[in-house]
Amino acid sequence: MRDVTVRYGRRIALEAVSGEFISGSLTAVVGANGAGKSTLLAAIAGVVRLAGGAVNCTARSRLAYLPQRTAIDHEYPLTLSELITLGGWREFGAFRSPDASLRARVAAATETVGLPGKLARPIGELSLGELQRALFARVIVQDAAIILLDEPFAAVDAQSLSVLLDQVTRWHEEGRTVIVVLHDLNLVRAHFPSTLVLARRCLAWGTTEVALPAMAA
Repeated sequence: MRDVTVRYGRRIALEAVSGEFISGSLTAVVGANGAGKSTLLAAIAGVVRLAGGAVNCTARSRLAYLPQRTAIDHEYPLTLSELITLGGWREFGAFRSPDASLRARVAAATETVGLPGKLARPIGELSLGELQRALFARVIVQDAAIILLDEPFAAVDAQSLSVLLDQVTRWHEEGRTVIVVLHDLNLVRAHFPSTLVLARRCLAWGTTEVALPAMAA
C-alpha cells in the first residue's frame, strides 16, 4: 500500500497509510472504533474507492474477503451446503452445477469446521458460531492465497473460537497471507506474530511485541 486514503463523504476513514504485508505473513489489524480497520480490508479487497494512493495486490484474483457478520443477510434462502459451495463459484459460475470434485471439497471443509450432517439446514437456522464456521468453510473451498477476515471471532462460543483459530493457524502454516481485524488484544498477543495499529493513520506496524504497545500511546 502506498499513501492509501479513503473518504466517506467529507469524513476521512484512512489517511496516507503505507506499508507492505509480506507474502505468507499473519497480521492482526487493531485500533479503536472508527480507526479504519474495516476500511483497510475493503481497500485491499478493492471494494471501496480510494481517494488517494494505491494498493498493489498482484494476487487479487486469489483473494478471499470475509466482512463482518453484520454485512451478511442471515435470512437469505440458502442452505449451509449452498453457502459453502459459493467458495467455488469461479469454477462453475451461473450456468453449471458444481462437479463431484468441488462437492467433495465442500464436504471436507464442512468436516474441518465441525459442521458434518448439517449441509441441508437453512443458514437462518444456524447459531452465530455455526454461521461463522460455515463462512470459514467457504473460504477454505475458495482456496485463496490472500485471506482478509474482519472481526471473525466476534460473539462466537469458545468451541467455535478454538476451531476458527486452528484454521487461521493452518492457513498461515500453508504459506497464505492472512490479515485479521481484531479487538481482543489477548488473542493478538497469543496467536499473531505481526500487528498493524491504526488510528486512521498507521501508528505502528511490525512484530506484535514491538507494535502493540502503540495501542496505549
